Amino acid sequence: MEAMVSVAPKGRPREFCTDRALAAALRVFWTKGYEGASMADLTEAMGITKPSLYAAFGNKEALFHKALDLYEAEKLAYVGVALEQPTARSVAECFMRGAVATQTSSCDPKGCLGVIHSMACGAEAESIKADVIARRASSQAALVARFERAKAEGDLPPHVDVGGLTSYLYAILQGMAVQAGSGASREELERLVDTTLAIWPSA
Repeated sequence: MEAMVSVAPKGRPREFCTDRALAAALRVFWTKGYEGASMADLTEAMGITKPSLYAAFGNKEALFHKALDLYEAEKLAYVGVALEQPTARSVAECFMRGAVATQTSSCDPKGCLGVIHSMACGAEAESIKADVIARRASSQAALVARFERAKAEGDLPPHVDVGGLTSYLYAILQGMAVQAGSGASREELERLVDTTLAIWPSA
């Protein structure tokens, strides 16, 4: 349900939809990066004043964290679906194809918001980078646990290094995100998925 907020820093109160404003902020961060997104960029896209932004969302850093929550809930929903797949190979396939669909969507900026900000190096973005890396570590740990279960069930060969396999899969995902951001087509990225699946270890 959309939340409507009225704020009145000066003069007449201004009412706006926080859900739409946050979605607009997400697109700005996704397109320009945390450091590249100015307050002017954000307020223009969100259709609100700077005082309204502070009143509804806090500062720029707090706004980014809320935008990242939205990104994970809406754009990374495939992660939870992937972890519920019946085999390790189908987990990996769902994970990769879900990433490709998100990274090459015609409705959103290309690439991956998390990859963009895990590589941010400016002092202003250090806390942002730390949060993104922590979130990635959490999802990576969930994937390790899923592959450990697959190994225990005989779905993965006994010799497989589950940690190494997970790191390999994430390297593929991050590489695809960089390529998508550089203009690679969905078809090109789907070929990478097919190649990865062709060499996937089977019991």
